[in-house]
Amino acid sequence: MSSIRASPDRAVPVFDPDFCAARNRKFILVAAILASALGFIDGTVVSIAMPAMRASLDATLGEALWISNAYMLTLASLILVGGAAGDRFGLARVFIFGIAVFIVASLVCAVAPNPDVMIPARAVKGIGAALMVPASLAIISRSYPPDERGRAIGIWAAASALTTAIGPILGGALLTLGGPEVWRWLFAINLPLGLVVIWILTTRVETERADATHGLDLPGAAVTVAGLGLLSWGLISADGGIGLREAAMVGAGLFLMVAFGFVESRSRHPMVPMEVWANATFLSANLATFALYFGLSAVLFFLPMVAITAWGISEAEVSLVFVPLTLFIAGLSSRFGALADRVGPGPLIAGGSLLAAMAFAAMGAVAPAGLFWTGILPAMALLGLGMSLVVAPLSTAVMGAVSGELAGAASGVNNAVSRTAGLIAVAAMGALAAAVYAGAGGTASFGAAGDGAAHVEASGLAFTTVALFTAALGAVAALIAWLGIARPQTGS
Repeated sequence: MSSIRASPDRAVPVFDPDFCAARNRKFILVAAILASALGFIDGTVVSIAMPAMRASLDATLGEALWISNAYMLTLASLILVGGAAGDRFGLARVFIFGIAVFIVASLVCAVAPNPDVMIPARAVKGIGAALMVPASLAIISRSYPPDERGRAIGIWAAASALTTAIGPILGGALLTLGGPEVWRWLFAINLPLGLVVIWILTTRVETERADATHGLDLPGAAVTVAGLGLLSWGLISADGGIGLREAAMVGAGLFLMVAFGFVESRSRHPMVPMEVWANATFLSANLATFALYFGLSAVLFFLPMVAITAWGISEAEVSLVFVPLTLFIAGLSSRFGALADRVGPGPLIAGGSLLAAMAFAAMGAVAPAGLFWTGILPAMALLGLGMSLVVAPLSTAVMGAVSGELAGAASGVNNAVSRTAGLIAVAAMGALAAAVYAGAGGTASFGAAGDGAAHVEASGLAFTTVALFTAALGAVAALIAWLGIARPQTGS
């Protein structure tokens, strides 16, 4: 899941002593941590809560996929615009507005009576996140001088990892103990947390002036939303088979994504400067990112569905599979990041991607037998080790492939690629899983509660198909990283 990424989405702002007083910096750090927690927890909690949400909202598989993808669509499409908006209208002002949009949309999600209300609310929530996420780390950089910034960012990263690990556990426990409607409180909790952040920012920082010299690439954003939206719509609609309508939507989406490059090349303020793609290492790093995060997003979205609705595992128990993944990344990423500076990021990314591929394959192998504790949990630990090898070296490869003035854009592109991979993965693998489930004689709907051996067997086979597909993508990511990411030059 892209939420585990902790790299900045734009260039790190310079320290501004007038932004906030020294005595207020600790409050700014708390605000950034809470804001990051809102975004990080959302993805994992929704994955665990999805079976309960489907039952409560009477949602089909396609509607369940849109509950996830409506949020990811606007977040992936607009996150670069969100970063530019901070430059244009003021970092704190945009941060506050993004959080306000996020919590209002969360409240609508909490009271949604059906998918027709939930899905648009999730899309609006993604808009808020697109404004909020780029600012969470940038606001620390603006508040702390260089000699204090590293420690502050370290605290932010550690706290973000901790909330990412604890959030799903608490959410799973509440769902297990509190009944099927408790998922609504998982959205409502964003209100008090968001209000604390807004209070801190409105009372502890100075209002920045708008800067009209920073433009927004609204045409590029519109093309991206339309392209990814059509692509997702076509893939999600294909759960009943690919017909002319589905093929047309996928084709139109792909056409618009290609047209995005044309729009960007003529934009006065492009979200994605075309020159960043001229570097082979940058291109390879982003291709590897897409392949690997496609697999990660698909497995982490569909695994809780199958475990809860087919294997009878409680939400609290399912939430535990996220713990080794988060702890490995939090505990080892900095060490592997330092190692990447010495040996180069390519071998580490290749090795980590290969471990991830092995973990996906292991999950696929044990899924038909439903071996959650003895199969899935150890495989998730292996996945955590693999991803800890990848996360920091990927940032090293991306940032090192471009010149300094393009570093912020390069980081933002890589973050957008990882989120786009998750968006397409949920749509495409949902259609694949639904087709396999139906072909295997499933008696309900993939990812929905069902009874009988046929439902369990079909669900396991569907997840195995997804896991093996993602294992192949992990191997492709390893090959791309090994061959395409340049090695550091040795001395003569």
